[in-house]
Amino acid sequence: MSDEQAIVPVERVEQRIVVIRGERVMLDHDLAELYGVEAKVLNQAVRRNASRFPGDFMFQLTDAEFAECLRSQIVTSNAGRGGRRRPPYAFTEQGVAMLSSVLRSPRAILVNIEIMRAFVRLRQLMSSHKDLLRRLDQLEKKYDDQFSVVFKALRELMRPADKPKGKVGFLPPKK
Repeated sequence: MSDEQAIVPVERVEQRIVVIRGERVMLDHDLAELYGVEAKVLNQAVRRNASRFPGDFMFQLTDAEFAECLRSQIVTSNAGRGGRRRPPYAFTEQGVAMLSSVLRSPRAILVNIEIMRAFVRLRQLMSSHKDLLRRLDQLEKKYDDQFSVVFKALRELMRPADKPKGKVGFLPPKK
């Protein structure tokens, strides 16, 4: 299935992958939106199949993680008016793959395929960035002597400017 025919574009999925506790994860409400179900329905299906979701597949955010790191990214309403009462669950790539066995709708299968493609694409991008950084380090070591003047000038430009010692400007004569 091409990107044009995909039920959910890979870019839309990639935007919903976040890093929490050093893991690339997707949050329950984002997954529910992509699957076309309510978050409580998704979480209920997961609870019914809890043995399929060990700690390295899924974890619940702490109150502090929810409040500090994600509250600004998640649209929430007051708990007294039907909003989120508990921190969301975060699903790793393996957890998302396991969701396909729990949510069996045709849409869930198609969305899961796109999510897996997004995780693979991100892994490939991260690998290419690491390679680029390694090459840059090698170049800097190899040409450090030849370009030491350039590196020195760049470091000088990056240094904060000295503060002026006094006021600059014209003062009118005292009357």
